[in-house]
Amino acid sequence: MPKLMVYLITFCGGIAATVQPSINARLAEKTGVIESACVSFAVGMLALILVISLAGTGSPRGILDARWWELTGGVLGAFFVVAVTLAVPRIGTTAAMVLIIAAQLVVGMLLDHFGAFGLKVEPITLPRLVGAGMLAAGVFLILRR
Repeated sequence: MPKLMVYLITFCGGIAATVQPSINARLAEKTGVIESACVSFAVGMLALILVISLAGTGSPRGILDARWWELTGGVLGAFFVVAVTLAVPRIGTTAAMVLIIAAQLVVGMLLDHFGAFGLKVEPITLPRLVGAGMLAAGVFLILRR
């Protein structure tokens, strides 16, 4: 897959991740925060089952070879959905997203630096630190009331 396509899909994923908490927060007004997250995952699972049935190329049998921690993504995703569903109506979408992005950048840099989970090592460099510092300044400015 061309890198440009990966960038475009990732950008669209960012849009989806920003809109989803607001939608889940509205649903939570009717169902509850955790219940809204559960509905979100259930609908997402149905959508993924449809996509797998139409275009899937992997094999669910690979689960049998997975290490225990490779199966924790769903738990982390569930926590994320509950956390942002809880946060958005209380602190706003922008504040929630800027905190999430800041956390993702810091943890992402650390995971890359150490090649966590067997992925490619991307060392922390001065330009990356400057970028993270600029984002931290942006977080401060955005959260300042």
